[in-house]
Amino acid sequence: MTTTRALNVVIVEDEPHLAELHREYIEQNFHLRVVGIAASIEQAHSLIREHRPRLILLDNYLPDGKGVELIDSPLLKSVECSVIFITAASDMQTCSHAMRSGAFDYLIKPVFFQRLHASLERFMRFIHTVQKVKVVDQHALDRLFNLPAAESPHPPSTKGIEPNTLERIKRFFADNPESNMSVEQVVENVGISKTTGRRYLEYCVESGFVSIEMLYGNIGHPRRLYRKVPDKL
Repeated sequence: MTTTRALNVVIVEDEPHLAELHREYIEQNFHLRVVGIAASIEQAHSLIREHRPRLILLDNYLPDGKGVELIDSPLLKSVECSVIFITAASDMQTCSHAMRSGAFDYLIKPVFFQRLHASLERFMRFIHTVQKVKVVDQHALDRLFNLPAAESPHPPSTKGIEPNTLERIKRFFADNPESNMSVEQVVENVGISKTTGRRYLEYCVESGFVSIEMLYGNIGHPRRLYRKVPDKL
């Protein structure tokens, strides 16, 4: 499902590697174009004014404020823009605030690509309906607004996954079955870039080969640790 012109997307995320990972996934799998990445509320304002995006992927904990406050800003309300909240903020108050303010979806970090894919697919279906359908019935409305994104499961995508590299990563975990590994440890031992390593680790998590644990340090910046799931070959 595509439109004639790719829709503009702005990513508001102050973890560069995570922002780049989301950008790569979005542009490879959907008719969307990431026109900018903002690491702060101030940068987000500039990108919104310049590009008037149709979608924002928004983190909550940012150096100069909270992303949930951006949803309520007059600037964002002046733009025809949907917001997918992607954040480590799991408290009900933040979630409730975001949803009351009109967030299209709310994803809690760490986000699996399967869940992100479902959310973006639902957003594209919404855009298609808005552009093409003049009158809707109750069934169509229920599909647009009440169907949980999680009900559209997708197997992990193998796009960009090279078998030999994947096997080296799996072997590394198999040789260290009791250890929690950071992405830095994995990429150093396997000999790949951090961006590539994160993509493969996300694939391993989604396919059930490794599990992920969050080690919380500074607020909003949890560290991801990966561990082999027992009895997986």
